[in-house]
Amino acid sequence: MPIKIIEGLPVRELLKKENVYTIEASRAHTQDIRPLRMLVLNLMPKKEETELHLLRLLGNTPLQIDVEFLYMSTHHSRNTPTSHLQKYYNSFDEIKDQRFDGMIVTGAPVEKLAFDQVDYIEELRNILNWAQTHVYSRFFICWGAQFALNHYFGLEKQELPSKLFGIFKYENLNSEHPMLRGFDDVFNVPQSRHTSIDIEALKNIHELNILTEHPEFGPDIIASKDQRDLFIFGHLEYERETLKNEYERDVSTGQHIDLPHNYFPGDNSSNTPLFSWKSHGHNLFNNWINETYQNTYYNLENLENLTDLKK
Repeated sequence: MPIKIIEGLPVRELLKKENVYTIEASRAHTQDIRPLRMLVLNLMPKKEETELHLLRLLGNTPLQIDVEFLYMSTHHSRNTPTSHLQKYYNSFDEIKDQRFDGMIVTGAPVEKLAFDQVDYIEELRNILNWAQTHVYSRFFICWGAQFALNHYFGLEKQELPSKLFGIFKYENLNSEHPMLRGFDDVFNVPQSRHTSIDIEALKNIHELNILTEHPEFGPDIIASKDQRDLFIFGHLEYERETLKNEYERDVSTGQHIDLPHNYFPGDNSSNTPLFSWKSHGHNLFNNWINETYQNTYYNLENLENLTDLKK
């Protein structure tokens, strides 16, 4: 089944060429089914690139998904035209009275700032509080996961000695968990971050299950025990050349940056990177969508009856 998107979204043509099924709202309204309502809070500067990453994964499901995009009205985007945001995105004020089956919060290039130094942090806090009663299932990625863990559980962010950059092997700690259905015992994860969360404090949060871990760099995929929240520090949504583009961007601006670990064959940046995490990216998103579908209410108004463990 297709994902439902707003009329005319530019990336639709690229998705169509890749056989990722989409449907515009005018066609979806003629179908007598209840799609999953998904909200994507896109904090990345290159909005259309992130739209493609996420829609490719959300579109690989037999369910119809109604996707809405959300932007931060308290932040001025320098990399995405205002016209694109106004046409294809919603402000929080425009959706705050609605309810959603799921919400994805992306990473953001603000890792080296303290949380309180981020210009939209109060708006983001309001959205995360709102999501506890207006969204059934939440999925936080990279910086979004770090901030959510800080906001909900008080976990502190820590700067790493050097950027964690490349492809790293993570161990599956709980193969029976529904979020890891179909995962190998060991699998590759792209990482691109300067910070981590306080790992020892994280392990003491009884509301959370650590699902995957690296022997040196610690946990990566974490789920709340009620399975309404999913956190991942890595980027299983990344495409083959995403790390390559990040590397070339930093080199072009004169930054000192090492080659991404275990990414270019022969550590030669002229070689085509190996795409060694693709199936696990699809697995994770499919598992999250399936669990949301199986457990959310048919009538989303009933979300207000849920008791959230973090309150």
